[in-house]
Amino acid sequence: MNQRILILTAGSQGDVQPYVALGVGLTQAGFDVTLATDASFSDLVNRHGLPFAPLRAPFAQLAQTEAGKAALSGKKSVQLRQIMPMLRQMMDDAWAVAHALQPGAVIYHPKVLAGYHIAEKLAVPGFLAMALPGYSPTEAFFNPMLGGGDRGPWLNRLSYSLFFKLALLPYRGLINRWRSEALALPPVQSEFVLRGQPISKLYGYSPQVVPIPQDWDSSSVVTGYWFLDGAANWQPPADLVAFLAQGSPPVYLGFGSMVSQDAERLTRLTLDALQQAGQRAILATGWGGLSSFSGEGPENVYVLKAAPHDWLFPHCVAVVHHGGAGTTGAGLRAGKPTLICPFIGDQPFWGQRVFELGVGPRPIPHRQLTSDSLAQALRTLVADSGMQQRAANLGASLRDEQGVACAVEVLRQRWLEEI
Repeated sequence: MNQRILILTAGSQGDVQPYVALGVGLTQAGFDVTLATDASFSDLVNRHGLPFAPLRAPFAQLAQTEAGKAALSGKKSVQLRQIMPMLRQMMDDAWAVAHALQPGAVIYHPKVLAGYHIAEKLAVPGFLAMALPGYSPTEAFFNPMLGGGDRGPWLNRLSYSLFFKLALLPYRGLINRWRSEALALPPVQSEFVLRGQPISKLYGYSPQVVPIPQDWDSSSVVTGYWFLDGAANWQPPADLVAFLAQGSPPVYLGFGSMVSQDAERLTRLTLDALQQAGQRAILATGWGGLSSFSGEGPENVYVLKAAPHDWLFPHCVAVVHHGGAGTTGAGLRAGKPTLICPFIGDQPFWGQRVFELGVGPRPIPHRQLTSDSLAQALRTLVADSGMQQRAANLGASLRDEQGVACAVEVLRQRWLEEI
């Protein structure tokens, strides 16, 4: 059995960190893992002892352009002509890594585009791996990539085929040209069937957060979250430690990889809401959703670029964020009430799940956010004892889960079945 595994992923830190956790778990189980992603994440990968291979997949850099900011704020989509050359480079790099490595299996985030086709070319098992259930049709809920919700069994199931067609259609020509030129393969028929069997889909979130639909087949598996705990080797800034010691636990406010075309307005709105609610806060600027202060900030606010969520969230009374799958999972595992202010994609889905679980207020889309609505939500997060207790109970249950270990065992069994 070829023990080499290639993991392919791309995007923001939330698209990379869970795969590092999975890679660490696979390495500890005796597999030889290489993780390929954008070079900006090489330190993260190497710091956890995994061999790194670079892909030209600069999604973070694209997000800092005006077009990228508009797309992430939901105002318009990025022009295909802007990203097609980048996608071709990414796919070429993925194949170069795979050709040199000759892995026995490929685990891939669909965003890389090349994973399925490389598994087909090398005649090895391929595993689609994601932090949300976007690739397994069900009548239980609308496709999370289209916002989720429940629009009835027929429309719910239809939303998946619509997503597959609409999301993949613009790239079909690019993929087929690349298959022909780089892999010497014919045009793709379906990226969900490999060598006559449904592609295995591993979902790295908790079934306590999203129950497993009864109409899924065995090709879809929910393993639990793939958490990467980095707090043991991280030292917080001295002034952050001092801020935390100066008063009551603060609220965390940050929008992660989301960027805003008017970060200063969103920051002013946030500061006004904090003043109304009389609440201390840590503002995480991330990729640019919130802005730093040009001078002295309010005494009740600490501005932070980033910090490991597994260290930071337990020090907070509640968390407010954009609703990325990873940030949502980290807040829930810490047992903290959560307000989600979704921007795009699957973020409304996670916001609705948090609300339905009773561990946070109704989500407020970022474009509908006002200082008054945010202040009211902050009061609820801090004062609702029932919500706090439900969040604490869910957090305790999530901390008992072993998502990475479950995923490793599923991969091992599925791999043995396919070879």
